[in-house]
Amino acid sequence: MSAAGEYGPDDQYEWARPPAGGWTADDLDRLPDLPPHTELIDGSLVLMRPQTRFHARAVHLLEGVLGEQAPDRFEAIGRMTVKLDRRNRPEPDVLVVPVEADTGPAQTWFRPEDVLLAVEVVSADSLERDREVKPRKYAQARVPHFWRVEQRDGLPVVYVYELDPATLAYMPVDIFHQRLKVDRPFPVEIDLTAINRREPRA
Repeated sequence: MSAAGEYGPDDQYEWARPPAGGWTADDLDRLPDLPPHTELIDGSLVLMRPQTRFHARAVHLLEGVLGEQAPDRFEAIGRMTVKLDRRNRPEPDVLVVPVEADTGPAQTWFRPEDVLLAVEVVSADSLERDREVKPRKYAQARVPHFWRVEQRDGLPVVYVYELDPATLAYMPVDIFHQRLKVDRPFPVEIDLTAINRREPRA
């Protein structure tokens, strides 16, 4: 059976009807048969479209390098939700969190105060969410660092932001092409051209 048959609107499928006031963050763990990587934004469910090759490779590259270069007390993890408040539970493409935020193998979300860095890789169907909606919500939840990744000529361009705690808004730090090098939230250097490089086989 195809994914379309499993999740598509056919004679056997009935879409979940939201309660008055919309869904809550806890509903994501209770609703049956949600497609993978469903987010909650302002009480509404946001279903993810199939990711592109660029998106998959960008997430793989960033999660891997951040995991390798983060201090031992932090870990990089992909596609986990953050429970910002009762009506918002987005899913950044990559997160950097302290290792003590791990609550066990059944964990499905992090608290915003546990998130050091949130990374969003922009897709065609998520332009507004990734450029405006989600960064604003991360900033209001006091996530200190945010990166937005876009595609240009098949390579990542990384827009780096840092939180201004006085205004709870992100301030631009720099834009990186080819190679990213920052010293906050910890020293990181990434060859962005490596996105299409295959690992040699053993």
